[in-house]
Amino acid sequence: MIRDDIVAFYDPILYYIMPRFVHLHTHSHYSLLDGLSKISDLVAHTKELKMDAIALTDHGAMYGVIEFYQKAKKAGIKPIIGEEFYITAGNMADKRSKIDDQRYHLTVLAKNAAGYANLMKLSTLAHLEGFYYKPRVDHAALAKHAEGLIALSGCLNGEIPKALLSGDYARAKSLAVEYRRIFGEGNFFLEIQRHKNLKEQDEVNAGLLKLAEDLAIGLVATCDSHYLRKEDSETQDVLVCIQTNQSLAREERLSMKDNDFSLKSPEEMAELFKDLPEAIENTARIADMCNVEIELGKIQLPKYDVPAEYNDNTYLRKLCEEGFAYRYGKTITPELTKRLDYELGVIEKTGFASYFLIVQDFVNWAKAQGIVVGPGRGSAAGSIVSYLLKITNLDPIQHDLLFERFLNPERISMPDIDLDFADTRRDEVLAYVTKKYGADHVAQIITFGTM
Repeated sequence: MIRDDIVAFYDPILYYIMPRFVHLHTHSHYSLLDGLSKISDLVAHTKELKMDAIALTDHGAMYGVIEFYQKAKKAGIKPIIGEEFYITAGNMADKRSKIDDQRYHLTVLAKNAAGYANLMKLSTLAHLEGFYYKPRVDHAALAKHAEGLIALSGCLNGEIPKALLSGDYARAKSLAVEYRRIFGEGNFFLEIQRHKNLKEQDEVNAGLLKLAEDLAIGLVATCDSHYLRKEDSETQDVLVCIQTNQSLAREERLSMKDNDFSLKSPEEMAELFKDLPEAIENTARIADMCNVEIELGKIQLPKYDVPAEYNDNTYLRKLCEEGFAYRYGKTITPELTKRLDYELGVIEKTGFASYFLIVQDFVNWAKAQGIVVGPGRGSAAGSIVSYLLKITNLDPIQHDLLFERFLNPERISMPDIDLDFADTRRDEVLAYVTKKYGADHVAQIITFGTM
């Protein structure tokens, strides 16, 4: 019998001689009403299991990418950015009745900056052009935006597994060849999973092994994690019931609780695939191929064109000084001048002059068109610059409002001006901004809720 202290002594050695494993098919709670794992918990659990990297592949969306990237980096875990796409066998523009039955899953990972850009492009196309019950893309879209991407053939709902389950090996083989052509040699892998209570799994895996041998395509082991620990399966089952509008008591319904979709340890995965060590080794190989760096914290503003004799700061001062007459008449007190000089000094130091010029431009355009604009709310009302530019209609001097709540020279962050436009004509303001600055510089944002 081996003493506990001897086992403890050898544990680190055992860890290092084991094949390195990386989860490449992982869902968070951003896979709405399907995934259970919160990003913080997912990253922490990855670290607990002594894994140095993990992929995030939520269903049909990239909602959690930035939170995942930041928290993984902070924890010393390599973030691999991905998405589990919904693939239509036909044209994604085709939204006829029952075409939705031909929707398949495909796991896609970004290798580099080009891949990350293409991942976002495909996700956008899926929502804006291919949406039919789910955000979908087709093979043509994949081929057009495949640079920098790695694809895995997916779970049992993948196009290749579905062909194998239907007994059509020839179609499965043709699809594997097509996906390899789309993503390029060495960028497409056959995704193999082992869930004990899925009767179709053995049949699909036998077909995948044959495809791997016939086509020399690498196998990669995944476990399609939807929650962290085995005991979480009951809670995740509640989410699925909410999603499908079913009762827990109903036996004939979609459920995953009879299988283990937890975030398994490297030891568990190595044991599951002890006869296929290359499928484990390929997870690390793919992880090493994926090196996306997302530039955060850099302010990127469209260019506001000022007259040739001015720069952003001097033109902003000119507009503010012109605003004195409109707001205060001929009585310009030293207090007003001092406050303006102070605010303009902070704005110049922080580099946000262009932001104020852009905002006053579309606010004053809207007012000139007779579009009702609110008086302003939030911390921007504490700025005399905002008041002089007619962005807000509250005098910060009269009401003794603090500029520092809006823009603080000691803690520089992007200013945030809350504006209200009449909802019946808001689209005109959006159209104006889009035409002036370009569609690729204008976006609408939301408050995103998770369960």
